[in-house]
Amino acid sequence: MFSTQFLRRLTAPQRYVVAAAAALAALAHIPVIAPHLQEAPYMVLLFVIFTIACLALGSAALVWDAPVVYLTAAATCGLAILGYCATRLVAFPLLSDDVGNWLEPLGVVSVFTEAVVVAACTSALLHSVKEVRHGGPSLVAKLDSARRW
Repeated sequence: MFSTQFLRRLTAPQRYVVAAAAALAALAHIPVIAPHLQEAPYMVLLFVIFTIACLALGSAALVWDAPVVYLTAAATCGLAILGYCATRLVAFPLLSDDVGNWLEPLGVVSVFTEAVVVAACTSALLHSVKEVRHGGPSLVAKLDSARRW
């Protein structure tokens, strides 16, 4: 069963950091799309999906920063970091020249901004867990008290 706690708005200050870092992570992937059209077309699809996802999640964090948004953004950027590491450790089809190239400038920017997204999302989620554990207002509690009136 899906809990409404995942959909409640947190209004966490970290949402601004998540939005900015996600936008920068998305922008860092745009310049590498064209070169990969010839080199490794399957990566183009992944870059485009990631770019769209980051822009959507950053926007969602600003509009309705629910825990589900933070969980999805952290997972998306965390997986992107793992993907970057994987392409630097193992030769992927048509991408063998990336192995060992850890300091590629756009890659460094991407990994840094993705790590900021993961950290900010983790911070927001941990703060929301503390609120719930310490009797802070939750959506369910607010709805229950509204029904009594």
